[in-house]
This record gives sequence, C-alpha cells and structure tokens, in this order.
Amino acid sequence: MLIRIIVSLLVYHGFLFYIGWNLWKGIKAFRPAIRRRWLIVLSAGLLIAAWSMFFRFAFSEYAWSHWAAAVWLIFAYAMVSVLPITNLAVILLRLFTRIDRRRLTRSVTVCASVCVLLLSAFGVYNAYSPVVRAYDVKIGKPALDGRPSLKIVMAADMHFGALSGPEHAKRLVRMINEQQPDLVLFPGDLVDDDIVQYVKQGIPEILRGIEAPVYATLGNHDRIEAGDTELIRTLEDSGMDLLYDDVVSEGLPVTLVGRKDRTDPNRMSVADLASEADAASPLILLDHQPYDLDLAARAGIDLEVSGHTHRGQIFPANFITNRIYENDWGYLKKDGMHSVVTSGYGFWGLPMRTNSRSEITVINVTFD
Repeated sequence: MLIRIIVSLLVYHGFLFYIGWNLWKGIKAFRPAIRRRWLIVLSAGLLIAAWSMFFRFAFSEYAWSHWAAAVWLIFAYAMVSVLPITNLAVILLRLFTRIDRRRLTRSVTVCASVCVLLLSAFGVYNAYSPVVRAYDVKIGKPALDGRPSLKIVMAADMHFGALSGPEHAKRLVRMINEQQPDLVLFPGDLVDDDIVQYVKQGIPEILRGIEAPVYATLGNHDRIEAGDTELIRTLEDSGMDLLYDDVVSEGLPVTLVGRKDRTDPNRMSVADLASEADAASPLILLDHQPYDLDLAARAGIDLEVSGHTHRGQIFPANFITNRIYENDWGYLKKDGMHSVVTSGYGFWGLPMRTNSRSEITVINVTFD
C-alpha cells in the first residue's frame, strides 16, 4: 500500500514537473531576460495548486476548496492532453524546417494556450449542459395496474455538492418535470462523498420540486457508515423513497428492486431480492454499478437501470470503462433483460466531460 502511494505521488509530481517545464519555456520565449527567481515563484504556485485537490478533503465544508481543486484539475488535464502534441510538433518542425527557434516556441505557446482554453471550455460545457436521451423498452408482462405503458425518467451520478450545485439541481428538476414522467429513478451517487455541501447548497429543498414519485438507491460515493442513518434521512427529506436492499410494489405499476451498492459487503444477492417479488410482475432493478448483468437476467429482472461509469467522463477513460463493463453506456439486451446505463447527470473530481455529455434518460416502457 505504501509503495503504491509513493509511486502515485511520484507520477503525479512527474506530470507537475512536465507542466512547469513547458510553462517556463513558454514564458522565456516571450521574456528571455526574465530572472530565475520567477521560476521559484512559478514552482511554488504549481505546488500549491497541485495540492489543492487534497485541501478539498481537508476543508470539505468550504465550497472554495472544491472549486480550487476543480480549476486545477481542469487546467492540469488540458495541459497534459495538449502539451505532448505541441512538443512533438516542435521537434518535427525543428528537424524539417529552418524556423527561428524563439519564434517557433512563441507560436507553439500561443497555439497550445488556445487549445487548452478550447478544450477546457468544451469539457465544462459538456458537464453543465445536459441532454435528454430516450430508449423504448418492451416488457412481456402486464403492468400491475393494467396500464399499457409507463414513462420513466432515470438519472444517476448527480454528485450534488459544491460543484454540482443549486443551479444544476434546478436544471435537473426542470428537465424531469418537462418530461411529465410516471416514475423517477435515481440509481446512486446522489451526493459528492458527503452531505455537508449537499445540505449547505440547499439541494434537498430543490429536489422536492420533482412532480412524480422518486425512488433511489445508494452508490459508492453515497458514503454511509454502519448504523449511520443521517444520509438516508437527508435523502428521504429530499423527496425520495430510498431502496436499501428493498423490494416495493405497493401503489406502483411495477415492482422495484433496489440494491445496496457493490461496495457494501452486507448487500443481498440479486437472486435473493428477486425471490421476494412476484415473478409475474414487471421487475425493475436499480443497481448503481452495472456488473454481472447475467445474474440479474437469470434472477428474472426485466429492466436494470444503472450509472457509475460516467462513460469514462474524460478521454481516454472511456476505453477503460468499455473494457470493464459489458454495458458501460446506453442500451443492451441481455438474455431477455433490458439494461440501460446512463453516463450520469453530474461529474466527479472535475466539472468536465470530453467524451460524454451530462444527461437524463427517458425510458418508455410498454407492457405486453
């Protein structure tokens, strides 16, 4: 464990040195006579910025600590994404052209700065401008109340807190109500690791504005300790019915099966939970992490809704999620079971998405 921490810190500070070296070269291209004391100032500033992500956890009760870490992470990601391309361009241009070295460095510095700004703006826009995605699902069972169809809105991974704050929450409520759903499902990661900012930002009052029944399960970031009921009380005070290894059907057209998160060692198996339900009723499973789709299908689940993957959130993490999960985003039919995985409404770590878009998901269910 200690070796892993040391290696991680060395890699992290290696990236920091790489960013700092490029910044200093860019500054010197425009100010060749700049004194070395400014290199010390630059190094100190980068170190403070780099460690701001750790201050976020030490000062989680203050919104500024979350924003300081977020701004640094956006900047660092954009720099590490852009700089290798610009460094390669400099090497090739020096080899095959006779452009003046200082002029070349200046031009590349300007291009790199513009690319960093554009990439950052693109990522932030994707994070804060959610879209609606819709899927049509047919379940070969009759609804419990005999209706022919059911409109579900599903959203996950809101990570509500300092970064995904009141305006993003109001946007979610507005988008959900515009769809006029019969049922709203939130399969996990509702808060950003703790409820301090969730409560301080007034999110519970905002979410109570959803004009449909809301059922939710917990995710791996909805941290809950043994015997701790504060998180559950807070979420229920937000207008949700929390399913914590529970099966409910009373007053509903379907049977909802809500699992604890995979990180909870005490959660029940999907087969044991499904055995508590009437197999003849439409079974909809809320499971935050979309693992083991075959087990849910064998248990008789008709529709499983999940989140967690963020579809990687930033490039190239989407290649990793695509390898880990059978369905890391969108729709998949597995042995007669429908799996719908959302890329998430919020974000984690940094308010940025480069290969996915914040979204809510509409699932139009028809019954046979």
